[in-house]
Order: sequence, then C-alpha cells, then structure tokens
Amino acid sequence: MATVLQANPRDDLRGSATRKIRKEGYVPAILYGNKIESQPVAVMSVDLLKTVREVGKNGLFSLDVSGKKKHQVMIHDIQIDPLKNEYTHIDFFEVDMTSEIDANVPVRLTGEAPGEKEGGMVSHLLYEIAVRCLPADIPEEITVDVSNLTIGDSIQVADIRSQVSVDITSEDEETIVTVQPQAAEQENGQAPDEQAEEAEEAEEGKSEEE
Repeated sequence: MATVLQANPRDDLRGSATRKIRKEGYVPAILYGNKIESQPVAVMSVDLLKTVREVGKNGLFSLDVSGKKKHQVMIHDIQIDPLKNEYTHIDFFEVDMTSEIDANVPVRLTGEAPGEKEGGMVSHLLYEIAVRCLPADIPEEITVDVSNLTIGDSIQVADIRSQVSVDITSEDEETIVTVQPQAAEQENGQAPDEQAEEAEEAEEGKSEEE
C-alpha cells in the first residue's frame, strides 16, 4: 500500500507516561486484530492527521511498527478532545484482506432538490450507511442524488440499495433524506416574535386599564 504510518511500541502505560507522549506530539493507540495480540503503540499526531486526510475514515494503510513489521490496518475508533479538537486515542484494526468486514460509510448528498426551490427544506437524516464487504472494496462514500425530490418526497435505504456495489446491512426502512415543508414563519405579514410582542403589549394595556 502506498500510505504508510510509522508507529512506536508503547511499553509504559501509566497515565503520566501517556500525558508525556501527548505533550511530545504523539497520539497513544492500540493495534489489534483477529490474528495478532493487542499491542499499545504511539504515532505522530501530524502524520496521523495527514494519513486520515489521505485515506479517509474507512481507508486502508500500512502501520509500520518500529520498521520491523507492517500491518495492513484501518482505523476502528478515534477519540477526540472536544475542547482542543485533538486526537487523544486511536484504535488500529489489522484486517484480513480475504474476509468481509462491517463498516460504516459516510453519505454525501448531491444535486439540488426542486422541493427546496418550492419553499421546502432538505433534511439529511442518515449520515452513515452500514455495509459488509472485503476491506479493499469499502466505498469512501455513498452519494445520494436529491435532484428529483419535491416537498414530501424522501429517499430510503431500499431506494439506493441497487446503486451500491457492496452489501448494505442498514435497514431498508431507514430514511436517508427527505424534503419537508417549512413551518410558516409569518402569519398575517408578521413574524412569530412580532406577534408575541404585540400580544404582550395588549395584555399590559389591558392590565393598566383595569
């Protein structure tokens, strides 16, 4: 594989050691698989970010541990610090290229829905679709065309199943996207907040009269 991420073994698993490697620009991680023993490792944060951007969430790449052995892996889980927006821990899963695996593939909407021009609102409900296939066949994304959707229309998993080259394990009834009518924001030429203000003023005036 073209993409290679370097990793170092991580022997000291104490919290203080983990905090230290993070300060040094590394991300603690675990390498595991069905045919190998779990092994704590650490990777450079900058290199990890570059790899994720290059191969995507479900992409395959080589994890080179100390230059001794390369493992064909994919990222199974990423933990992120919500405040610093930094990776705090990664799970690397060594894949068997001859066995099917389950994966979640991101959904991307394409086209412009006529219903939106009619005043409707496109509501994207399902952001990932579950699939089962060989590791090398995992799609980077699944595109869903909304060009034929008018107000009240929707697209479910069943509608795109035949368009995807791998086996979809998500339920047919799950709705991916729908075009909903927007709630009336104005009534009698007034916005809801303006109506509320007038009602409040009228109530105050009534109280003063009493």
